[in-house]
Amino acid sequence: MLTVREATISDVDTLYDLIIAIAKHHNQEQFVVTTKDELINSGFRDSPSFGVLLAENNGKVAGYCSYTWHYSIWLGSTYMNIDDVFVWDKFRGQGVGEKLMFKAKEVCLLKGAGRIKWEVEQNNQGAIKFYERLGANMNIKGLFRWNVTS
Repeated sequence: MLTVREATISDVDTLYDLIIAIAKHHNQEQFVVTTKDELINSGFRDSPSFGVLLAENNGKVAGYCSYTWHYSIWLGSTYMNIDDVFVWDKFRGQGVGEKLMFKAKEVCLLKGAGRIKWEVEQNNQGAIKFYERLGANMNIKGLFRWNVTS
């Protein structure tokens, strides 16, 4: 049975493994600088900086979706920003990603937010088709990153 739940502090080891796995999947492992302690301090204390949804298939972690909350001056409201969506290879094609996204939508609506944003690599046609099937639209914009620490 496929279920999705909010991650808890006891899931930190699993969450860290999933973060490393998606980074490896995109050949970007060298960019992961967070630690398990940082995840605990930033995500599982009184005012968490992020949330995580874990998908489980018969009790085994199948994937995750991580998110943060932002405010849009133009919208005049809060929106969800999805950071990562990742499903282990052996669980792909079984509706795990869809279940994660619909749970993210549910969390968003419960908070009273009406929009979800996320990034996708422009050459990731599989992901783009998946998101479009959900009813999402891709908006092409330039994305800048400015690392301001030395």
